[in-house]
Amino acid sequence: MSVPAPHRDGAPATLAWLGHPATVAALVLLVVNDHLLKAAFPGALTGKLSDVAGLVLAPPLVAVLLTLLAPRLPARTAAGLGLGLVAAGFTVVKSSGYAATVASAAWSAVSGPSLIRADRTDLLALPALALAGWCWARARREPVRRRSARLVRLLVLLPAAALAVAATSPVHYPDAVRAAVLDERLAAGIGHGYADQVFGSTPDWRMSDDAGVTWRDPTRSEIEALTGTNGPVAGPVSRGCSTAVPARCYRVVPGRLAVEQSDDGGRSWHPAWAVTGAQRAVLLRQYPDPGPRGERIAAQELTVRDTGDGRHVVLVANGRDGFALRRPDGTWERLGFVDAQAGGYPFDGRPPAVGRSTPADRGADPLLALLAGLMLGVSVLAVSGARAGFRAGNGPWLPTCLAALGATAWALLAVVWPGEPHLWLALLAWLPVLLGVLLFALVPAWSRGASGRWTLEVLLATALTLALAALPLVGWLYGRPAYTRTALLLAAVATVPGLLLGWRAARLVDPPWPTPRPAGPPR
Repeated sequence: MSVPAPHRDGAPATLAWLGHPATVAALVLLVVNDHLLKAAFPGALTGKLSDVAGLVLAPPLVAVLLTLLAPRLPARTAAGLGLGLVAAGFTVVKSSGYAATVASAAWSAVSGPSLIRADRTDLLALPALALAGWCWARARREPVRRRSARLVRLLVLLPAAALAVAATSPVHYPDAVRAAVLDERLAAGIGHGYADQVFGSTPDWRMSDDAGVTWRDPTRSEIEALTGTNGPVAGPVSRGCSTAVPARCYRVVPGRLAVEQSDDGGRSWHPAWAVTGAQRAVLLRQYPDPGPRGERIAAQELTVRDTGDGRHVVLVANGRDGFALRRPDGTWERLGFVDAQAGGYPFDGRPPAVGRSTPADRGADPLLALLAGLMLGVSVLAVSGARAGFRAGNGPWLPTCLAALGATAWALLAVVWPGEPHLWLALLAWLPVLLGVLLFALVPAWSRGASGRWTLEVLLATALTLALAALPLVGWLYGRPAYTRTALLLAAVATVPGLLLGWRAARLVDPPWPTPRPAGPPR
């Protein structure tokens, strides 16, 4: 008696897993927690709930997608891949700051501004995968065979699960948006970044009774005055001139972290305080979500408060960089978010020091530097291999294709450069292309009997390129040079010696045609 072949279509079993009651409950919990509970009860508990719900929901979602992409994939294989990929990805992202930054950028590109933090305590949620595995063991016994039931899961559960996993809760970045005086007390208004744009929420206020030395929460009456509730109450005032010395005025410089001062009532202006353009360029990469072209890393509003002794203080709201304060003695200080707990992320309320940077402060920048260096090294290998392949008889089409692809890659980088946050994504996308081109460039030369000396010289040219390109790229990680364009331009210039050496190495590859011998004297 013949034994029937096992059913190779994994979709019925994985769809049953996605529709298991525990999986559906995890889907509901993830949506409610991310969009309601986190906002109402922020803290570790709601954060861990999202991790647990996501770990229960993500494996069946991955398994279903795999069986849809590969219909003949066995259900057990799809389930194992779903559990394994989710476990590995979650562990890497929660253990590595660089991986978390990459995941945040990828998630932001899919679902809008998102924040994924590396937090090893989140690994405590990994046992939730056991619940997902238990659900799989129960669901595979009753695969979904009916066409109508499969359509319901495909058209309802699958999109809902994908949206729940991709659409995380809005990011609440602290954002210094208001600087005002209320009844001769300084008032600092802290917004919530992306949440303000979506929900139009009002800022949280901090008050100072001693001209910015200490800060406190506002009282009920102050909240009513600051928010304009409870009738016509005198609200906060943002003023740019001193009331004791009306000729002394201040104003913010749009698009910069800078303040100008006037001593003649506004007829002429000169710099009073500023973060240089190079220093601001470093800050733009230290803060996540700085806004289009860094518009949130700039002075937003200022106010002047007299101290009663002929002197005054100036409070400046600088967006994502927090607040700056001019002391009565004329010295300026970047305060950050006037309360470490209010600042939260990424510097616990204290602003990073200008002019100094470390790779740990810079998110995915080390990855960007590594990919840029590899891209330059691959370019040298590709050019050297192209010329060697041409000499080996491959014709002119290969060098032409290589030059076109290389020019396209760098043109793409030039297009995405103005934004700069996703520059490393373009590098990551083009690296496999260049590696593929590299194989087409080098293999023909090796297959035609290129000498070992040619290989050695090409590898030396690549090593020289990587070493020279590393100097500006590593310096860029520490803020010298500050601008990404400058660092990549210097790194590109550093490839010239390697390109010349690799180009010269092509002389060691013999052409396929015999070299004509000079005619001798007639006999």
